[in-house]
Parts: sequence; structure tokens; C-alpha cells
Amino acid sequence: MQIKGKHYRFTVLTSSLIRMEYSPSGRFTDAATQVVTNRNFPKLNYRWIDRPDLLEIITDKVHLYYDKRPFSAQGLSVELNKEFSYFDRVWHFGDRDLDTLKGTARTLDGADGAVTLDEGIVSRHGYSILDDSTSFEVSTVDMDDQQIRLTPRERGAIDLYYFGYQDDYCHAIVDFYHLTGNPPLIPRYALGNWWSRFWPYTSDSYLELMEKFRKEKIPLSVAVLDMDWHLVDIPKKYGNGWTGYTWNRKLFADPPRFLSQLHQLRLKTALNVHPASGIRGFEEAYHQVARKLGLDEGAEETAKFDLTNDKFVKTYFDDVHHPLEDQGVDLWWIDWQQGGLSRIEGLDPLWLLNYYHYRDSQRKGLGLILSRYAGPGSHRYPLGFSGDTVISWKSLNFQPYFTATASNIGYNWWSHDIGGHMGGIHDEELLIRWLQFGVFSPINRLHGTSSDFVNKEPWNMEAPYRQYAIRILQERHRWVPYLYTMDVRSHEKGIPLVLPLYYLNPDKEEAYHSPNEYLFGNQVMVAPTTSAIDRSYRYAKTSVWLPEGTWFDFYKDWKYSGNTRVEMYRRIDETLVFAKAGAIIPLAAHPDNEFGVELPETVEWHIFPGKNNIFTLIEDQKDQRSRSTLTVNWAEGKVELAVATDSSTFAKERSHILCFHAVKADSGLNYKLKIIPGETLDISGFSMAKNADMLPEIKKRMKNSWTGTTQKEQLWALLNQEQSLFDQINILRNHCDDFLFGMLYEPLFIAQSSK
Repeated sequence: MQIKGKHYRFTVLTSSLIRMEYSPSGRFTDAATQVVTNRNFPKLNYRWIDRPDLLEIITDKVHLYYDKRPFSAQGLSVELNKEFSYFDRVWHFGDRDLDTLKGTARTLDGADGAVTLDEGIVSRHGYSILDDSTSFEVSTVDMDDQQIRLTPRERGAIDLYYFGYQDDYCHAIVDFYHLTGNPPLIPRYALGNWWSRFWPYTSDSYLELMEKFRKEKIPLSVAVLDMDWHLVDIPKKYGNGWTGYTWNRKLFADPPRFLSQLHQLRLKTALNVHPASGIRGFEEAYHQVARKLGLDEGAEETAKFDLTNDKFVKTYFDDVHHPLEDQGVDLWWIDWQQGGLSRIEGLDPLWLLNYYHYRDSQRKGLGLILSRYAGPGSHRYPLGFSGDTVISWKSLNFQPYFTATASNIGYNWWSHDIGGHMGGIHDEELLIRWLQFGVFSPINRLHGTSSDFVNKEPWNMEAPYRQYAIRILQERHRWVPYLYTMDVRSHEKGIPLVLPLYYLNPDKEEAYHSPNEYLFGNQVMVAPTTSAIDRSYRYAKTSVWLPEGTWFDFYKDWKYSGNTRVEMYRRIDETLVFAKAGAIIPLAAHPDNEFGVELPETVEWHIFPGKNNIFTLIEDQKDQRSRSTLTVNWAEGKVELAVATDSSTFAKERSHILCFHAVKADSGLNYKLKIIPGETLDISGFSMAKNADMLPEIKKRMKNSWTGTTQKEQLWALLNQEQSLFDQINILRNHCDDFLFGMLYEPLFIAQSSK
């Protein structure tokens, strides 16, 4: 329903979402824009009061006032209804202080730590504004070639969307996606490990490298070639060698054969392109392009990069990219670094690049590109390439927050240069922590600059870091079944994979002060370690706020009572991942850690006690979908597995193993049980276990420390006595510095959590 005057129009989309338009000419936009693709929302009841000098629109959530004059702070305001909200802030047109929880940024190029973020659409004020006033209207001209017509907006026109969702952040994002388009489904292969390095590989050296990964049992799913795949050393008359589309035959003598060999290894292949310099005279595709564009071939007139030129767009894909794809290229890494200016005033060429490349990638089924963020709505063209960061602890420390906060503007598939890109320091501990974060990131893509001193191959690391790195990369592929299910959830339900803690805990102040913690799907929470270990005690400290409820350390089975902050201490080979009470997490068993992300022959269902739960594992193979649903009912003491597929052939013959965490069992029961589809297992003999005696953990931490033996002996003698928790804490306070106290207090806290 729209309420319209000569120069204004209001559209009530939901009880919390109102579109507000003002047009000097009285022309309003009904077409899709670069940001907004769908304004069809379910009908709702609301009322309005229309007086000569005042319009009021009232839903059950918001109350809008408008004086029917050009939009102004005095004449246009929206307030949240008091009976539905404890927020008392009123938005006035032009307000800049929206106190949003931020969104994301175009790039992290050159960043050594934090960068300034753009605004998001969730706010602690309870409302936010999405400004679509300068976004071009978009209409499709040629469906076959995906060509579009872009129409600039009227100068002076205003097109705003008021989001008044209070602290219902999830609902705000779901409706934002309804307005702008749900995230596409990410191909399964993108969820495995990506190998990338800026390096002049040859076909032989690259295949030898892949064989080394296989020998070390390190699974990969995507192989990336940076710019040296194409001609780089070109005659000066053509300019620099950053842009290129012609294989360097000195390095890759037979590209189709090379790409076929990678496919035989079950690897998808991505090539890097810097398209800014267009198609020049030295390119193999030049003459075909020049003829179609009517260029002076004798003078080698350059086909200038211009996606506002329909003829260039067509030949750019038909004659430059498609032949390379026919050779075996699977996706393009679009490395645009040339700013936001195009031949059309106000039109960002990066947005056009993302739009055209993603739409073109859909010719072969599920689409995928790797490119930079180009503003709200960019989530429709995944994946995000965050850019070239400095290799530093500050850069690592910023990335968990950066990744989670991007969900506030719906951008949920960031891909970072795991390990950092350039400069900084060589620190294998830092690389291990970055790899751990990569496992629990949307995309795990290792990448680094062209330097003999930036190496991320695990076998180039010293022991024990080498072994740690291999195990970490193997772990990522174990999580692919869970990740793909969350991928489907994101696409179909509009809920990002990674969310800040305040989405589920908006009333808890601590949730807003835990920037590096995030929800990873709907079953787990992650708190990456982003600081170095203490060199004496050999543990790193991470301050973790646990939301209300019961949580379990996924890898240790320690139980924690939530709604509290705990200083946690972990060794270099330990990652902080927490499963909520009742969590069900399907992982793959990869005994050989093969390349690719094939459907696993064995699924391990990791089950945590505390609450009944149902989890449906979703898997796609070609045009078939399988749904494996595990139901765990602790109250009735039973587990059931049901498998439904679109075909009778796949996912039914595999093995399923139930892995129970943090439980104790009556004699005769095992903590690992096999189950077959249609079977019901009796777990009435299982109950939640208490945390074990933590004195051995205290002793282990003391032994691991590089500190005085006499001090350890004296402290252990005092602790290893029958005494109260209060007495043990006092002993620690009297005999330990702050770091050692925290390190040894944590096990005591864990023991107390079971009582």
C-alpha cells in the first residue's frame, strides 16, 4: 500500500520498514535499483491520518509524521511505538547519529589493523536508514547476454528506507534480504581450502606443488593462479603488465592440459584478472575484439575497458573470458584497484564488474566470483575478496570483528588472505593462529605476496608448527557438511553464516563488547585467539564472554555456565570453539584427506547434551538433494535418523557415527555408536557428565610453562591438598603473577561450573 502526494510517496513494506520518497518532479521509482530488487512484501494492516498539513502513518511498531513539504528535520520524523519498545529515540530526517553497529568496507588493502567501516542497517538506537537515493535504476535489456540499462536517479530526489526493528537484528537482516535479494547458494567446492600465492609458477611446478599437498595429506578444493599466469613482461608501448588475458606459454605451455590435470585432482581453478587496461594489441584475443568494436587494428588501438559500452561487454565475455573458460577455468578473481569512477557520473565500475561477471558465471550453473565489496546489495555477487593486508597481529585481531560485522549489511561471504598478504613479520605462531581463524571463516583461502620470505606451505614451517598447520587444514574439510548446510540456510532463510553475539543476545551489554567472538552457524560459537602466547608460560589468553545457557568446549568437552566472562588460556595448537547445549554438528570423516569436497562416505554426528534438538544435514549432488535428519530426544532417551533424497541412489549407503560429547554412560554403552537410516537408538543410559577433576589440567599447564621448577613444586604441593575452592584461589593469588593466576584459575572455574 502506498500513500502518495504530488512530490512525496510512502510505502509501508512491513510494520518496521517504510520507504520514504521525495521527488521534485513528482516522478517515483518502481524499477529495481543497484541495491533494491524486490519491494513485494506480504500485505499488512496499518492506519494513516491524512490532514492538509500533516500525514501520520501508524503501524504496530512505528509512527511516522510528515508535514507534506520538502523533507526536513522539522517536517519528517519516525518514532518507535512506546508500547512495543523500550527505545525512546526519534529519527528526524537528516540525522547522522544513527549509532549503527556498522557494516563493512570496500577493501582491507594496505591495512595494518582496523579500518573505518561503513554503516549497517542494525542499530542500538532501534532504527537505521538505508539511503538508496543515488543508486541507479536497473533494467535488463538482453537476457541472453545479461546486458542491462542503467538509469540515473533524478537530481534532488530522495529515496530512503527506515528500518525500525528495535533490537530484533535477525528480523532486520531477513527483511533486508527480502528487499535486496537473498545471498546466492555458494558452490560446495568453495567451502574447502583454497591455495593461492602471488608467484610465477610453471605448469610443472604447480602440479608438483599439488602433489606435495597430497603427499602431506593436506586437502584442497580450489587452486588459484595470481597474475603471472598471463603475459606480464610486455613491450613498454602497451603500458604495464598488470592486465592480461594471454597465457604465458613459457610458464604454461599447454593450458588446457594443465587445467585438465587440476580437474583430475578434483580441484577447481581460479585465475586473477586486473581488467583496467582493457584489451591491448599483444593479446591473442585482440584482433577478434578489435573487429567487433571497429578499432584500428593496424595501429593496435586499445579496446578500452568500459562496461558501460554494450559492445565491449559482449566481446569482453564472448571473446576474452569464455575461450579461457572453455579451456577449463572455473572462476575469476577480479582484482579491481582503480577506484570508483566510470564514464557515467556516479556509477561505480566495480559494481558493474561484479554484476556482469557474476551473472555471466551463472551460465554454467551455480555462479561464483571473487571480488571486492561495492556497497549495499553486493552480497548478491559473492565472494568477497578483502584485499592485501599487512602480516601482523593487529591485522589478524581485526578480521574476526570485520567478518562478523559485515553481516550487519548482509555481506556474509568474506574471503581473506589467510596469513596476511605482505610486509609485517615472519611469525609461525601468527600464521597458525590465522589458519585456525581460517577454518572458522566463511572462506579459507591462503594467499601471500610474491616474496621468497612469505611462505605458507606447511612443510616450510618448523616443527611442531608444520604438524599443527596440516591438522588445521584437514579440520576445515571435516566441517564442510555443516558449512554447506549453513550455506543453504543462508540462501533460503536469509541468515548469515557468521553473526555477532548481539544478534541472539541484544539485551546483554557484554555481547556488544566481545568483538572477536561470533556465532558460526546455528550450533557453535567461535572465539579465535588473536594474540601471542606468553613466552614464559606458553599459553595465550583470550577473554571470552559466554552467552546465557550451557556451553561446551568443542575439543575438550569442558562444560561452562554462561552469562559470564572467562579469561581462557590455550596452547598454540588449541582453538576456542564452543557448542551450545544440545548441539548437533555433522562433520565429515576424511581418513585419506583427499582433494575436493565430495560427499563423505562417513558422517560423524557430534552430539552435546543439555537440550533436545533436531538437525537436518543438507547435501546437493548434481540436481539431487539429500536431507539427513537426526533427532535427539534426551528426555525420552532416544536418537532417530531419517534420510530423504530426491533420488534413491546417493547418501543412503554411507555410514553414520554418533559421537557423544560430555556424557557419562551406564556400563555396556559406548560414546560412539553407529546408526542407520530409519533406526532408533536407546540413549536412556546417557547423562550429562560433570567436568573431571581439573587438578591434572593445572599440573599440565604448570609443566608446560618455562618457569622455575622450585616455584612449581611449592605451588603444586599447596594446591594438591584437600581444600575449598576459596582456599585454592587464595593460594594462587598469593603465589602467582597476574598471568599465571588467570591461567591456573580457569581450570578451577571449569570445575566449579559442574557443581
